[in-house]
Amino acid sequence: MSGLRILFIGGSGVISSACSRLAVERGVDLYVLNRGTTSTHQIPDEATSLRCDIRDPAAAKEVLGSLEFDTVVDWVAFTPDHVLADLDMFRGRTGQYVFISSASAYQTPPERLPVTESTPLRNPNWRYSRDKIACEDLLIGAYREEGFPATIVRPSHTYDQTTVPFDGGWTAVARMRQGKPVIVQGDGTSLWTLTHHVDFARGFVPLLGHPRTLGEAFHITSDDVLTWNQIARSLATAAGVEPRIVHVSSDAIAAADPEWGAGLLGDKAHSMIFDNSKLRSVVPDYRATIPFEQGAREIVGWHDADASRQKVDARLDAVMDRLVERYQVQ
Repeated sequence: MSGLRILFIGGSGVISSACSRLAVERGVDLYVLNRGTTSTHQIPDEATSLRCDIRDPAAAKEVLGSLEFDTVVDWVAFTPDHVLADLDMFRGRTGQYVFISSASAYQTPPERLPVTESTPLRNPNWRYSRDKIACEDLLIGAYREEGFPATIVRPSHTYDQTTVPFDGGWTAVARMRQGKPVIVQGDGTSLWTLTHHVDFARGFVPLLGHPRTLGEAFHITSDDVLTWNQIARSLATAAGVEPRIVHVSSDAIAAADPEWGAGLLGDKAHSMIFDNSKLRSVVPDYRATIPFEQGAREIVGWHDADASRQKVDARLDAVMDRLVERYQVQ
């Protein structure tokens, strides 16, 4: 990969930060275009920083000048308008354009497991996912009609030490430490795949500039499959407490809080197990090695290192209290 000139639009998020670090470690000439606002995740010193808002096409064109790239990765494209602007911006100036989609775009709930890249894309419950599907449709059309060099990557639930995999973030861990029950959807036995961002980067970076990826879609996930009860218990163990779990149906959660419910009914409420064979066909040595038990210790350790990081969502905490009062078995 040494010598590839690659542009990351974004580059300082949970997933992209690990990919930025690994890319420069492997000799990539990395450019990162973002607004330069304060972020928990810093871009590597070796990367060239370009400051502007990608949503301002005139400013972006001025900053990019005549630069051309082997690969452009847009980490912050969420709607068809974003993709249309990228098509206009990068036609003829990149050998590969990577769109970061979402595994939540897959048929929800899936008719069969494990999920593969040929699983249909359909999510009637979550607008975020439908927008990602519409973006993919635009890119597949551009590839078919004009040979636009699109590659689609679908992360599933990818985390790092800054992110707690429950709605409300640190709120769930704070409740555990206060001796308060935490809400787990359904009966807690649905299966979920969590992927550490370092593992994701090991699968993602080798796709950049790879000629066999054009016109193709890949998901990148761990093979570490847990129940939501296990996820809650792993966090509790890392936090040094015993969890008190109250199970509430996703429909009931959605009735109490539609935003929380949309993410459950459109994603987390359903068992999701992934077959990564297609990824391994082009990245043969890909293997996720970080189990969530280790990830949970990293999450709690990072938050405990600075009390200001332990942010509790007061509104969602109150919703949880009401759900506990109604559904806790006495």
